[in-house]
Amino acid sequence: MTTSWNVSLLLVCFVAGSACRQQPRKSFSQPTESALALDATVLGVSTVIEDLNVPWEICWGPDGRIWFTEQSGSISAVTPETGERKVMLTIPEVYRQRSLGMLGMAVHPTEPYVFVDYTHLKKDSTIVSKLVRYTRTADTLKDPLLLLEFPGNTGHNGSRVTIAPDGKVMLATGDAARYPNAPDTASLNGKILRMNTDGSVPADNPYPGKLMWSRGHRNIQGLAYTSNGNFFASEHGDATDDELNLIRPKGYYAWPHIEGYADRPKEKTYADTFAFIPPVFSWTPTIAPAGIEHYMSGEIHEWRNTILMGTLKNASLRVIRLNERQDSVLGETVYLTGIFGRLRDLCVSPYGDVYLATSNRDWNPGQGFPKEHDDRIIRLSPIQSAGNLKMLPKSVNRNTASLAKGAMLYASYCEACHKPDGRGIKKTFPALDRSKVVTGDAAALVQLVLKGSKKNTGEQMPGFAFMPDEDLAAVTSYIRGAWRNQADSIPAADIRKIKEQEGL
Repeated sequence: MTTSWNVSLLLVCFVAGSACRQQPRKSFSQPTESALALDATVLGVSTVIEDLNVPWEICWGPDGRIWFTEQSGSISAVTPETGERKVMLTIPEVYRQRSLGMLGMAVHPTEPYVFVDYTHLKKDSTIVSKLVRYTRTADTLKDPLLLLEFPGNTGHNGSRVTIAPDGKVMLATGDAARYPNAPDTASLNGKILRMNTDGSVPADNPYPGKLMWSRGHRNIQGLAYTSNGNFFASEHGDATDDELNLIRPKGYYAWPHIEGYADRPKEKTYADTFAFIPPVFSWTPTIAPAGIEHYMSGEIHEWRNTILMGTLKNASLRVIRLNERQDSVLGETVYLTGIFGRLRDLCVSPYGDVYLATSNRDWNPGQGFPKEHDDRIIRLSPIQSAGNLKMLPKSVNRNTASLAKGAMLYASYCEACHKPDGRGIKKTFPALDRSKVVTGDAAALVQLVLKGSKKNTGEQMPGFAFMPDEDLAAVTSYIRGAWRNQADSIPAADIRKIKEQEGL
């Protein structure tokens, strides 16, 4: 008979990815393609499986396989030692469009359940997100049970799922691009929800009778527990302040009123009235954080007690060092920038190997991607020596030294949407190259950049009034003269005047 203490220990080991070894390590059949040298450890890099259709979630299953979703609508399990894949289920009703589709998934470590979150288009063209529980067998998923249906949108759907150390199901929902949803206790959007495995409300939830665990979230993209049970979430900011948050029950994270640390006048005023929990770490310019995992294995001792995080916009692996209490951040190291493209998710095996899922065949790939055989699941595993393997740099950064200030700012704030060539994405992000909005009336352009576009969709443009006048002048002047544009530059004094006129 398994005691509750042993169940809790097993759950922590599984969810946190610690080195709770159940059997000896098996050898890998895939060749080691390259190597990454840390301080003392050398990591071999190999491809487990390739030619995937945007793996959105990968997680280590209790059967020793890596379970993953593909955005197109399938759930599969792959044997990491051989790359042998078994398609467990395809869901025809998944609605795939841009960032929508088959998204988050959690494989319960002690019960025969798999929980999946996906978007669906109803007959009246309403977009919803569904959380569905399936029963797991050796070769298929069966007996679907709809646990929850809640409003979706063309963006900001959140959709990460994980299993808490006590076996409860934790689901992150985005604000569905409707900002008032996030703080509203009556809305399921912009929240982290906690439920029993049958979808019912746990008796000890902080809001009696409600699934809500925390609120005030914009668009969470990663969830992970540490080995001592602390709960972290990675979250997309708007124009500033991507966040790593330590999640507390009944915690309020204050989107859309506060981004990051409440360091602007309106945010400070709001924080004086409403208590909120600031992030433990934030990034400006934004990097589009994605999946996270706590690493506690001694196999890669340089990474012990860190949060591993993949990023989309920055296309890198972030290794975020935690303190001993695992409740604050000491610093970070950036690896693999631009090497494999967008990193959507990751997982850690019980043996301490790290697996990364690329996201280069999604709706918004970076420059130079997708490459042949994208998308892939990649393994980072300690090896004795690099030998003659190709060595990967710890961090590959764009050569910004020769770029003008405006070009640097464009690369940081604008390029992910409007692209390096300024041509944007058709029907989603407008082209800046040869745009009459860019090359026309300078004051109108400045007002647009300051205030942003307020359309209630998942692709609205944020306002950049927070930027210094000199930086705004640099980036607006850059886009007015870049590519095939031939318009005059905009002085910082003109920016300052328009700010004053608009009360910004």
